[in-house]
Order: sequence, then structure tokens, then C-alpha cells
Amino acid sequence: MKQIEATNEFVIRFANINGTGSASANGMLAKSFFKLGLPIGPKNIFPSNIQGLPTWYEVRVSEAGYTGRRGGSDVTVAMNPQTFKQDVEHLHPGGYLVYDSTKRLNEDHKRNDINYIGVPISEMARDHFLNAKSREMLKNVIYVGALAALFDIELEVFYGLVREQFPTKPKLHDGNFKALDLGYNYTKEHYPCPCGIKVSKRELVTSKIILNGNEALGLGAVYAGATVVGWYPLTPSTSVIESFSKYCNKFRKSKDGAQHYAIIQAEDEIAAAGMVVGASWNGARAFTATSGPGISLMSEFIGYAYYAEIPMVLFNIQRCGPSTGMPTRTQQSDLLLCAYASHGDTKHIMLFPSSVKECFEFSVRAFDLADRYQTPVFVMSDLELGMNDYVSAPLQWDESYQHDRGKVLNHETLDSMKDKFYRYLDIDDDGVPYRTYPGIHPSGAYFTRGSGHDKFGRYTEDGGLYQENMERISKKFHTAINHLPKPRKIIRDDSFGVGIVSIGTTSEPLHEAAEILKTRGVQVNEMLIVSFPFGDEVREFCENHQQVIVIDQNRDAQLKTLLVNELGLNPESLDSICSYDGNPVMASFLVESLSKKIKENAL
Repeated sequence: MKQIEATNEFVIRFANINGTGSASANGMLAKSFFKLGLPIGPKNIFPSNIQGLPTWYEVRVSEAGYTGRRGGSDVTVAMNPQTFKQDVEHLHPGGYLVYDSTKRLNEDHKRNDINYIGVPISEMARDHFLNAKSREMLKNVIYVGALAALFDIELEVFYGLVREQFPTKPKLHDGNFKALDLGYNYTKEHYPCPCGIKVSKRELVTSKIILNGNEALGLGAVYAGATVVGWYPLTPSTSVIESFSKYCNKFRKSKDGAQHYAIIQAEDEIAAAGMVVGASWNGARAFTATSGPGISLMSEFIGYAYYAEIPMVLFNIQRCGPSTGMPTRTQQSDLLLCAYASHGDTKHIMLFPSSVKECFEFSVRAFDLADRYQTPVFVMSDLELGMNDYVSAPLQWDESYQHDRGKVLNHETLDSMKDKFYRYLDIDDDGVPYRTYPGIHPSGAYFTRGSGHDKFGRYTEDGGLYQENMERISKKFHTAINHLPKPRKIIRDDSFGVGIVSIGTTSEPLHEAAEILKTRGVQVNEMLIVSFPFGDEVREFCENHQQVIVIDQNRDAQLKTLLVNELGLNPESLDSICSYDGNPVMASFLVESLSKKIKENAL
């Protein structure tokens, strides 16, 4: 029987039933790899209900540092009878299937090219643990023990993780230790250990941390000086607020317990957006976190903030739509929704983080941009980045950093001004007027209108004055390009044959795919776009390459549409590769798709 032989380069996939406590055990194994100094890429694929449906958890271990989704698995732990057949099919030839052998294996589930490792998990749990609830949970720990034997990992690594997980509950230690021992000893006795896949200790992540994107966004909001949140719970954005709340409890409380922040759960997304606009108008740094359906409901307030020129930060953790769609699956399908959110003529600043580090940095930057340009700013993450753990360098903060509150007139300035203050007057020819905070000075008062107004803030239905105001607002959108993060490029081919454009989480599997293509003699250049509106660098990259391929995680090629709309590029000059099944983009999919597109262009 062929066996996959690998050291520190493999994918393990767990197939469980949602609500059985498997997440804790699966996470323990992922942490063990990290503890052994290896880069990891955990991916959680879970249903939107609470209990009973299939759930999967993948961990990619890669000494080479490729932690994006690769495609297929080398080891599968199949614990769900509903999905057993497809989980068997998911394994690469020569792979290893770990299953509960308490019941006989169905003949329909057998393959001749994979290795079966049967462990009587249910039987051992029944014989050694009396409590029914504990028994169900500890079944998962038994297979972790079996995997420790197969991968040749010392059990002490897992004992330490159990102690870390339950530091104040020592009574739970013994049961977990026993379950680990049961799986480990049985596998050692009945199968060659280690198997062809080995885990060897390295020192590749010694200074790294594990963090998810939503946690980083919430922490970034604290460092940005945000003090007010208006929100309504919505998967997959809720944990942004939970993160912000956790860090506010740590950093935003006086010694006497007084809270210097407000987190308000509204009755719906519309009210949440209104709270953010009101708090921002009053001088606070305020934000909301939501997903596509929430943006749809918030659109009227977004348009109001755009036209009345009030700062507003929105974290959009994108998921599958339209409507409810698949709320626990990932996509990048809100690009057009957010770029032009609300009715009438609007264009909004967007930031596209591709890592937890950028989630933290762009969170801070979004508040500065919103204040500087007095406008809504979207941070466009997705479920893949928001709810999965990533290995990252520690987040850095410059203590000398000064927040940019934009053009705000204080009492002294207003008191000394010879000319009268007018809210929407463009003095500096950059499209951005000066504003005041409420109550600062009598001469700084003005009406905030969502209806037609001129540069003085007065109500008007004069078409010429309305047009003048709208043109000024458009000017500041283009001015913002000077303060947005620049795209990142990787140039492998100086002849500029093929250029690949992506945003966000697509970049990690794309980079791996490009390196694979390089080994096959195909050189491609990469551009990762990190902000909108697009600067000259994006236009030049697209115009300078003989073939440009845009990677979109949506059906309708929304990134390509934005490039055509905003840069005036010929649609025929851009090819598209679209992935929108709700799963993270895989390197194997990109290798195949890019190879096909490049070949077609050469014919």
C-alpha cells in the first residue's frame, strides 16, 4: 500500500458533527503543531445552525510557510457518519483515514489507495468514562491521542495544553490525560508509529502569535481611540465587538470601575448605523461591525453620513449572499455594495486587509481616514480572515503615533477668526471643509442636513449650488488616494507578460500558486490591492502587462468591474477567475485556473 511520506508538510482534516465539543480537541492539535515551532493554517468550516449538521476543521502544517488552503487532505479524522463517504473521497491517494472502528466499516467506504487506521473510540469512551456528557467530549480527545502516536508527538505537549486550557479546573485534567493515553497507547500497539507523515520540532514561529482577524480589528479600534459602538449581532462580525469589549474592559476602565466607552446593541442595523453617525457628529470615534445584510439596511444612514460629511467607520466581515445566503461561508461579494452604498451618487473609501497584522493597522487607519475626509470608511474583511486563526508577527504600536482628527476648529481658532465660519466651504482646494464639535463656540454652530444644502450649510434646491457641492465631495474622494495604503507587487517577469490582481485573503493561496507555476516555467507577476479608490500604481500595472487576470471571490467579477468603472480600463483587456462556492480559495484551484487562462491567451 502506497503511503504519503512527508515531514512538516501536510493537511489534516477533521469531519465532525456540530455541537459535539470537537472544536476544543481539534484546536488542541493545531496548537501542538504551533508549540513545536511550525507554521500552521487552521480553517474552520461550520454550519449556521447550533447543533447537528456537519462541520469540518482543517489544519495545514507547512515548514515552507504556505498556510493557505491547499485542497485535499493527507490525513482525515472521519467522525461523522453523514459525510463519511465524501470525507474518504477527499483524501489524497496514500493518505491516512482515522475512524471509529467500534462499528464495522461500510464496504462502500473502502478505497484501495488509502491507509485505514481504525481506533475503537466509542468503545473506549464507554468503557472508561461513566458520565455521558464527558464521554461524548472525551471521544474527541481520544483521537487526538491517536494522532499524537501517528505523528510521533510526545504526550507531554498535550498535557501542557490541557493545563493551559483549564488552568483553574484541575479536576478536568485527569479525564483528558486518560483519554489522550487511551488513543495514544492503542495506536502505538496496533499500527506502525510514526506513520509516513511525521512532525519534527522546529524553531520557525518562536516570536509569532496566533490571532484571528476579528480580534485584531477590535484591538485596532481600541488603539484608534474609538469609544462608541452601535451594533446588531450578525455572523460573522459579532466577534469584532466581543474583541473590542474585551479590550475596553482591560484598557478603558478607571480604577473605580467607571467605563470610558459605550457599546450599544441596537434593535436593528438601521438604528446601529444611526448611533454611529450621531456619536461621530458629536466628536467621538464611533464604528459598527456587520456583514452584507447589515450594510443593506444601513445604506440610508451611510448616504446621510456621506452627504452631510460625518465620519463613520464600518467593519464589513463579508459572507455569502444575497439575502441570508450562507452566513457561515466566506466571499468577497460586497465590493460594489460598499463602493457605491446608498442611493444617489456616492463613492466610499475601502480598505482590504489580507492578514491579521493589516486588520490591526487598517482598523486604526480607517478612523484617521474617516476623520480626515469626513466620510464613511469601510474595512472589507471576510469570514475567512475574520474567524480563522493565523500565525502572525506580534502586533506593533508606535507610542509616538498621533491620531489624525482632520480639519476641526477649536474654540480659540473660532474666537480669533475674522471671517465667518461656513461648514461646507472648501478653503484649501482639497475638497475637505472645516468642521466643529457641538458646543465648542457659538459661531461654530451649523445645520447638519441630509437635504439639499449649499457650501454655507443652508437649505437649497438650486441645481447649480447642489451640483457645486457634489463636485466638491467627489474631489475629496480622489484626494484621499494620497493617504491610502499602496498596493503591493511581486515582479518575477521583467517582460510583464502576465499580471495577477487580487485583494484580501486571495493573496495567500495566489502567492503559493504563483510559486508552483514558477517551478513549471511560468512566470507571473502579482499585485495585491489594499485600498479603494485605486491609485496610478494599479492603472500602470494593468496597462503594462500583456495579460491581466483578476481573481474574484464572487460570481459577477466585482473587482474587475471596479477596475473598469474607476480606471476606464477596457473590459476585454482583463480576464477573470471567479471562486464563489463559499470556501476559501485554494492554491490548487488557482494553479489549474491560471494555467488554463494563460494557455488560452497564448493560442
